[in-house]
Amino acid sequence: MEIFNEIEEKFIETNGIKLHTIIVGSGEPLILLHGFPDFWYGWKNIILGLKDKFQLIVPDMRGYNLSDKPDGIENYKLDILIEDIKGLSEKLGFTEFNLAGHDWGGMVSWALAEKYPEILKKLIILNAPHPKIFRKLITKDNNQKKASGYIVRFLKEGESFLFENNFQALQLSVFGTAKNKKAFSEFDKEKYIEAWSQPGALTGGVNYYKANRSYEEWSGIINVPTLVIFGMKDIFVLPKVLEGLEDFIKDLKIVRIENASHWVMHDDPELVNSSIQSFLRG
Repeated sequence: MEIFNEIEEKFIETNGIKLHTIIVGSGEPLILLHGFPDFWYGWKNIILGLKDKFQLIVPDMRGYNLSDKPDGIENYKLDILIEDIKGLSEKLGFTEFNLAGHDWGGMVSWALAEKYPEILKKLIILNAPHPKIFRKLITKDNNQKKASGYIVRFLKEGESFLFENNFQALQLSVFGTAKNKKAFSEFDKEKYIEAWSQPGALTGGVNYYKANRSYEEWSGIINVPTLVIFGMKDIFVLPKVLEGLEDFIKDLKIVRIENASHWVMHDDPELVNSSIQSFLRG
């Protein structure tokens, strides 16, 4: 697989843990944060498309794949997660960097941009709801409530059901909901199952949901130029989350990708890559 010949793998100490981190390319730094139930490899198409233009830093987030997985739900709160990434950037010597996040990586990116705007050049969010808008929708909008039913199950049952039938629920939610049916090769699927099989990885991923159920302490105001890329066929985070974003973000651009799912960087990597490149170079 081409990608494995070019990447550098490191375990970087930050905020009291070690993050397994992929580094590839040269130029302006761009940190890529994955979500649930992903890991660094979920960015493979973006890495292949952008590695000749930027220095890409792609960690396994705390609790995932080969990164440390501290015990305790309290260790997965947003204010801790953003310190992981700030510390990672400092260890790499960055005073300023670009940040992109998908799903939970997007939620962490929103929070980091609010708390530390001075260290971000530009922010890119892929199919991750703004926390203040999402909190309102998940309590008041019946369609989003239904779409988020899996979260309720995580809160009630934990992660144990995810292991059943060779991770069937996860395989269906990732591979089965992508609009591009060639998005995931058999090799890709094996890599995902390998990541999900790491001891404690699914517990760590579900802890993000358990630890962050309210966003009252966050204002949601973002003072960083922001690009939101959104796959409009997302069945987990509905497009309604795009409504009202301009109330929180002064400098906002939205790219809607009509026939892409939640897994937008797998469904249409070319458009995602060109959108990111033109935004960062603009």
